[in-house]
Amino acid sequence: MFVFFSQLFYSFFKSLVGKDVVVELKNDLSICGTLHSVDQYLNIKLVDISVTDPEKYPHMASVRNCFIRGSVVRYVQLPADEVDTQLLQDAARKEATVTR
Repeated sequence: MFVFFSQLFYSFFKSLVGKDVVVELKNDLSICGTLHSVDQYLNIKLVDISVTDPEKYPHMASVRNCFIRGSVVRYVQLPADEVDTQLLQDAARKEATVTR
């Protein structure tokens, strides 16, 4: 079942390449940047990054690009105007019926 939903999210994130996103990691670090690429494991590459709390993470101040392993991602905040929620819900329902 996870394979089908990961494919759904993979396709969804591929459509957001070039858009600004905020990725919150499981260690509470939040990184803002432009989505450069995503792979089938939902690993994410961001460019032109900044952290939301630079005082807490000063070692990240000089980092401009990063690769984030998919398993350490807690949330991905997306631009609201780029997300077609109806289309996403329909695709999720379709995937759910296929897996039954």
